Amino acid sequence: MTAQDPLQTSERKRVMIVDDDAAVRESLARVFSDYGYEVSLAEDGEVAVHCFLKHKPQVILLDINMPGRNGWQALDSISKIDPLVPMIIITARPNQQGVASGRGVDALMEKPLEFELLLATVKRLAEQPRSERCRRLTDPTFRTEILTR
Repeated sequence: MTAQDPLQTSERKRVMIVDDDAAVRESLARVFSDYGYEVSLAEDGEVAVHCFLKHKPQVILLDINMPGRNGWQALDSISKIDPLVPMIIITARPNQQGVASGRGVDALMEKPLEFELLLATVKRLAEQPRSERCRRLTDPTFRTEILTR
């Protein structure tokens, strides 16, 4: 992927970035904007739920440790609205795969983030048919994908 490549589909894909660290939000926003994504930002779980309702992103990048409503609480609220929206947990907290799998999270990446891998995963999830997303809700063998190089 290169910064000026258009997305494969004609519709601009929307990604929401939820992190209480402004530097992380802005860095990710620049990267995804450069690749043609429409980006919405939220600094905590409460704002994330409102932002989700307003912007209807195709993929959510969600930090866990945030003040107020944390990432897990935001995930639970958003999943009640749309249980099929793809979510990627981005966290500095180790050993979260079990919790993430139990909540049907598509992927998990520990910080520091690998941008190319994150971009490829977001692209894949944004283009995945909704019918394929049902697997994480219905397949007892589903496990969250751990994103590492």
